[in-house]
Amino acid sequence: MTHMALEVKESLEERCNQMLRNMEASLTARDRVGIQDFVLLDAYTSESAFLDNLRKRFHENLIYTYVGTLLVTVNPYKEFDIYSKKQMDTYMGVNFFELPPHIYALADNVFRTMLSEFNNHFILISGESGAGKTEASKKILQFYAVSCPNTKLLNNVRDRLLLSNPVLEAFGNAKTLKNDNSSRFGKYMDIQFDHQGGAVGGHILSYLLEKSRVVHQNHGERNFHIFYELVEGGEEELLRWLGLERNCQKYRYLVQGDCAKVSSINDKSDWKMVRRALSVIKFSESDIEHLFGIIASVLHLGNIKFEADARGYASLNNNNQEMHWVSKLLGIPSQVLQQGLTHRKIEAKTEEVFSPFSVDHAVYARDALAKAIYGRTFNWLVNKINESLVNKDSSRKTVIGLLDIYGFEVFYVNSFEQFCINYCNEKLQQLFIQLTLKSEQEEYEMEGIEWEPVPFFNNKIICDLVEEKHRGIISLLDEECLRPGEATDLTFLEKMEETIGGHPHFVTHKLADQKTRKTMDRGDFRLLHYAGEVTYCVVGFLDKNNDLLYRNGKEVMRQSKNAIIKHCFPSSEPDSKRRPETVATQFKSSLVGLTEILMSKEPWYVRCIKPNEAKQPGRFDDVLVRHQVKYLGLMEHLRVRRAGFAYRRKYEIFLQRYKALCPDTWPNWKGTAAEGVRCLIKHLGYKPDEYKMGRTKIFIRHPRTLFATEDTFQVCKHKLATRIQAKYKGYRVKGDYLKQKEAATKIETCWRGLLARKERDKRAWAVKVIKKFIKGFMTRNQPACVDNSEYLAYVRHNYLTRLRDNLPKTVLEKDSWLTPPPIMQELSQLLKKLYIRLMVRKYIRGITPQRKAQLLLKAQTSYMFKGKKENYSFSVCRPFMDTRINGEDISAKVLQMIRHEHIKYSVPVVKYDRNGFRPRLRQLIFTQEAAYLVEEAKIKQRIDYISLKGVSVSNLSDNFLILHVTCDDNKKKGDLVLQCDYLFEGLTKLSLIANKQTCIKVVQGSVRFDIQPGREGFVDFKSGQESMVYRAKNGHLMVESTRTKSR
Repeated sequence: MTHMALEVKESLEERCNQMLRNMEASLTARDRVGIQDFVLLDAYTSESAFLDNLRKRFHENLIYTYVGTLLVTVNPYKEFDIYSKKQMDTYMGVNFFELPPHIYALADNVFRTMLSEFNNHFILISGESGAGKTEASKKILQFYAVSCPNTKLLNNVRDRLLLSNPVLEAFGNAKTLKNDNSSRFGKYMDIQFDHQGGAVGGHILSYLLEKSRVVHQNHGERNFHIFYELVEGGEEELLRWLGLERNCQKYRYLVQGDCAKVSSINDKSDWKMVRRALSVIKFSESDIEHLFGIIASVLHLGNIKFEADARGYASLNNNNQEMHWVSKLLGIPSQVLQQGLTHRKIEAKTEEVFSPFSVDHAVYARDALAKAIYGRTFNWLVNKINESLVNKDSSRKTVIGLLDIYGFEVFYVNSFEQFCINYCNEKLQQLFIQLTLKSEQEEYEMEGIEWEPVPFFNNKIICDLVEEKHRGIISLLDEECLRPGEATDLTFLEKMEETIGGHPHFVTHKLADQKTRKTMDRGDFRLLHYAGEVTYCVVGFLDKNNDLLYRNGKEVMRQSKNAIIKHCFPSSEPDSKRRPETVATQFKSSLVGLTEILMSKEPWYVRCIKPNEAKQPGRFDDVLVRHQVKYLGLMEHLRVRRAGFAYRRKYEIFLQRYKALCPDTWPNWKGTAAEGVRCLIKHLGYKPDEYKMGRTKIFIRHPRTLFATEDTFQVCKHKLATRIQAKYKGYRVKGDYLKQKEAATKIETCWRGLLARKERDKRAWAVKVIKKFIKGFMTRNQPACVDNSEYLAYVRHNYLTRLRDNLPKTVLEKDSWLTPPPIMQELSQLLKKLYIRLMVRKYIRGITPQRKAQLLLKAQTSYMFKGKKENYSFSVCRPFMDTRINGEDISAKVLQMIRHEHIKYSVPVVKYDRNGFRPRLRQLIFTQEAAYLVEEAKIKQRIDYISLKGVSVSNLSDNFLILHVTCDDNKKKGDLVLQCDYLFEGLTKLSLIANKQTCIKVVQGSVRFDIQPGREGFVDFKSGQESMVYRAKNGHLMVESTRTKSR
């Protein structure tokens, strides 16, 4: 098996094991981390139990929980490592309930169901602002981008789908009090797939953009992101071309919320992302220039100021720089634009009259124009993105829709926008209950199980209150907007009190009881929604519903040379004198269209919950979450899912998990899955009222029944796991053993063959070498030739190697030179000479001047006595001294007498008288000119070196010397007979000082010496048993010395 195959096998095993562990964890860890599916909650009617389970999972960082196939997600306000490519791969193609709850599980299940059933689906993502709807939508899109098949065409569509998000977020999202990236419009995106699951196109619908944010923001809120991104991140050249400064404080439309900069938002980075996204979505450079020109013109438009002239009419300063930039960027003549902002066009029969605005009306007209420009540009942007996503293949496609729409909103002051948003949520809740009940009922009917009606709150009464013809709030609002006369917000409130004052879900300050009035202002009305009571302030309802743009404002825009503005204000647009549809009516119509779209598709739901208002990780606000659980309709959905049976699974899945609990179904069941389940539950002892057998599924009524089954399985699985592991390990070990045995046999065979071949080659080589060696040995004495060249080379190498290891260590060992073979005689002699010279050279370089002087003396001594005197060899190892008598030991008187001469050497001696040979201790002193024999303070004899004829010593081991002096005068003393312990040292010093090297004689037998002129004496020398000096009978001085062995 290859390495890659092993890796694939291991990854599959790891994934399967992980899936099984996660399946078990969902039930075995239910006490600690809660239950992963609320349907399995025992107290399913208890809101407190619901919250407790949600809280447990939140604190364990488990942000996803199921209610059947509905996914509940709690915003953690921190990053988790659960959205990686590896996580996506884990959830791809896995049964919905096999792994822990995750948004990838829902996305994958929708995708696989669409492919298998070839029908359309939609995912409804809802929740209040800041709950994480936009992020959930992004995660689903990212999952499809990774999981769908890849081709160049499909990748282009995928990239455009993904990058449409940052563009729409920039133009449609803003910072609010509750969320730093709040979607201020509803978005429905269709993703089109081919039959293989490839994303081939898409389409986006937008709903109710909050245009009023362009001109007004509450404190702590911002305008749409794109304005800040352009100012903060735009290139310097672009800003100069647009007439903008890099300072948000300069623009009125950006500073009303007093929070232009937000720590969690990086406008510069987001700007780069938007620029890149626009290029990928195939916006032309011309479109991008015109688009940013419009954004900049809105900012300049907001800075235009009006002054009242003498008659009280609005007028513009002729020097108005902002008007110049608006005119330039939109391509509209300045005068036309100025008249459009300060005058209203009135048609009277055949005449057209321009009526001047007051300052307030001019401001209203300016803001209305800014909102209209931005709103229509946003619609153009959505349509442009749709053009890039259009699927040109006419064959049938399946669709997955993503609905990311505003959640139920309850602020301190709720206005027209909150009314529309909450009305939308009422409609979606109505649709949600209808579709949920419908899907449940269909499943029961399909499985052949009797349907039990489910009691639930039907919010049709609230929807009718808002949308009913002639009597609904929207109809009354439109009537008030269209009726002649002075219609105000308060007259609208009065009309509602007259028409629907008796409705149980409607109350005003006037209609309320005393207690309720304390919580309401006079301009408020309150609706009792399915999610709870919401109080709306009626102020601004009429203006926001009208959203009027004066006719001449449109005409001014039609003169624009900006391509996008010309498209948004086409000349072909009907210029009817009838008033256009109000905002509420348009929104109501779009909701009807959205409902029709959703009713034609299979629904899936993601409910997003915000755990706290402070956006803090780890904090769970029970009151806030309880409120969201209520208005998201989670309890109603749970009651519907639990109306009959809490748990349902296909027979195959149920049998696969629990078949180990019955001996008849373990390990393999031969019959159908339904029969196997029936056999299994009979063995487990299920009561008839605890379950129902459908056509393809088993339905279990109570969670406790399932939990009891699961607990039994937990006890059983350990024993089974041990047995399975033992069998599997035995199988694996046996297989490994057989493979190893086979491999070992092959290796052994190959190795033996290799060794045999090596041995054969080795022997053949050895025979060849030995043969050559013998032949070379036989011809070794012949001249060098082919036969003996290698042998001779070997002999040379061998000799030189042995010589290297046995070289003499000192010069004295030169005779130990290794005997060379005949062929190396000449070379050996040459090497010996070179080596000896090298050793001598090293020795000479290593000696000191003192040592050199000592050696010179020793060399002189050797020259005079080596081989001549027996005890010479004993003197070699004794170093010579400069003198043997210190200066303090010589008499001062003597020193005074010889002060003019430099003492070279002095030594103690024994002097033998010439007559009688009596020994006497004396000092022998050598100076530069003479030798002195001294007795204490008296010089006994002075011998000039000139008068020294010679020195005689015997060849034996005695220490006697006879100094022979010239004796011409009888008054002079004769020769001296001395005994000196330092004989060789003294004579060497004398020979050098007196330059008498040739005068020192080594004699045998007797030495004649002169006692006086004409009178002579003799000293006889012989070897004996011991050293003795005495006068012999013949009158001679006899010196007897022991014989020494020469060294």
